[in-house]
Amino acid sequence: MKTLEGSLVRFTTLIIILITTCSRVAANTDLARAATRAAIHARAAIHTRTFIRNRNNAHARLVRAAIERNKALRTAISIYEEMHLDAAGLNEEAFEYAYIGYDRLRRRHRLQKATILSICDFSQASSEERLYVVDVLNKKLLYRTYVAHGMNSGNEYACSFSNRRNSYKSSLGFYVTREAYYGDNGLSLRIDGMDRGFNDMAGSRNIVIHGASYVSTRILKKYGVMGTTYGCPAIPDDMSSKIIPVIKQGTCFFVYYPSKVYLERSSVLNN
Repeated sequence: MKTLEGSLVRFTTLIIILITTCSRVAANTDLARAATRAAIHARAAIHTRTFIRNRNNAHARLVRAAIERNKALRTAISIYEEMHLDAAGLNEEAFEYAYIGYDRLRRRHRLQKATILSICDFSQASSEERLYVVDVLNKKLLYRTYVAHGMNSGNEYACSFSNRRNSYKSSLGFYVTREAYYGDNGLSLRIDGMDRGFNDMAGSRNIVIHGASYVSTRILKKYGVMGTTYGCPAIPDDMSSKIIPVIKQGTCFFVYYPSKVYLERSSVLNN
């Protein structure tokens, strides 16, 4: 009997120990789960605060951009009217978009010479003098002359554009001029495309501003249309030595066409 009673005591003790251990394990598990849930909630709260802060910052940036754009637009309208650029044949919308983009680049400190704004108005025919070099600080039209477009962009009018190599098309958008050099086309000017997806391949495509004998009134009278290029905005030979020294080294050069896709997606115009 004593042996049986001893066994029962030991068994009971073992059961008590087992129950106690299980209770502790369960309690520790509950604590671990609670700690995990607390950590998840804490991380969620951090992400929520970060999201709200980023959203507020993005909203603030959009508000600032809208204010800056409206201010630039008002300035553009004022300059356009004061300079009577309509009489010079420059499309008002082309100048407004040009000035808005120019102002953005200037604010981003991308322009070394912020007094000059050049506009290729490709809404006009190649038979028109559609390149305008404007001194926006002194409100003077420095030059107006012919400019050619890419051979695959169109004949008399440029209406198709590309950023691809070997497309032989013009590329829309904003450029910043670089250094001048002498190449196969004589005095030439390198330009960097600022609009992602629209003209940022200008360097690899060897798109430069240069003079060309096929951009002249002689060619226009002989063939009825201006000559075309591999994509470069070529100007008359006798104008390259005048224009390139003025617009080189960090001025804004804008190629315009009323393309809805470009105007809505331009990284320069739309921040």
